Amino acid sequence: MGDGAIVEFGSVVEAVACAVAMQEGTAIHQREVPPESRIVYRIGINVGDVVVDDGDLLGDGVNIAARLEALAEPGGICIADAVQKQLAGKTDFAFEDTGERPLKNIAQPVRVWRWTREPGLGDTVAPLVLPDRPSIAVLPFDNLSGQPEDTYFSDGITEDIVTGLAHFRSLFVIARNSSFAFRGKATSLAEIGRQLGVSYLLEGSVRRAGARVRITAQLIEAATWAHLWAERYDRSLDDIFAVQDEVTTTIVSTLVGRIEDAKLKQSLRKPTVSLAAYDFLLRGIARFRGYSEDDNRQACTFLEKAIANDPNYALAHSYLALARIALHGYGAAPPGHKKSVKRDGEAWRRPGPAGGRLPPHPRTSSSIRART
Repeated sequence: MGDGAIVEFGSVVEAVACAVAMQEGTAIHQREVPPESRIVYRIGINVGDVVVDDGDLLGDGVNIAARLEALAEPGGICIADAVQKQLAGKTDFAFEDTGERPLKNIAQPVRVWRWTREPGLGDTVAPLVLPDRPSIAVLPFDNLSGQPEDTYFSDGITEDIVTGLAHFRSLFVIARNSSFAFRGKATSLAEIGRQLGVSYLLEGSVRRAGARVRITAQLIEAATWAHLWAERYDRSLDDIFAVQDEVTTTIVSTLVGRIEDAKLKQSLRKPTVSLAAYDFLLRGIARFRGYSEDDNRQACTFLEKAIANDPNYALAHSYLALARIALHGYGAAPPGHKKSVKRDGEAWRRPGPAGGRLPPHPRTSSSIRART
């Protein structure tokens, strides 16, 4: 059988227990092995009559097991419905129903169950490292029209969005084939983001009714499941391709701005690694909120010390800009002070130690002005 093996067991429980133990043990053993050097197994289990011929196991039961093995993910297990029925109530292993699947050279479709491993035990594939630029995967839009033949339209919307986003060099966009692999799978958004190595996910749906179509889209932060943006588009289907192009262009142009906005907010939430910088920040904020005559000047002093300890501390730069505006008067500040405030407000754009640069965002300055 080449690089595989066919094994006969006396009971379903023994076969499944062996398969799970093998996959879990292999995963634990290879945690420290580089992904490109790992040995990863797929296992398929079926129950049925077999024929022994000169040391080989033959028959439909073996053929179905081989087809199930091909359906399993690397490090995974797929079992036939007959196996699941005999397994019910006898073990704690969890399997999810993936529905009936047509198998090559097998006359009737077979209901397939997939092993759902315990958290922390089955990650044979290491999480992908997030790229140094905003990354997004566009999941296949759901077809809610009730007509399977309309799937081409929802898939067309998804593919056009992927193509449109790929035109922006500031974004890291996952290929269509990778994101479409999750169609119909009960996988959490956080897990999809982890497996694809992206920070953001776009999902949506398409519903057609007569000559009208409704398209919804929502942008989600994969790690937190937070919804960053959502929109609904209702259009007439006078020209189906014109509608597809219009909605795609609108979604793509909106997404780029929203992702940059989310990336900025994410960077502002990132705390400093310097305890001294954080301490000076808190002292500066406390003085900034005071009402004594000298509070604003002392706030500037503390905030300048915070920046000296961590030049890339965006929050400290923002508060220093506010404190200097309050110290020198909002509208009547001398030109030199205005330039200093502008420099502090934009200081977060400077390249960091690794040459990285936070994306500029025009709404940041507006937010500062509103607060002052």
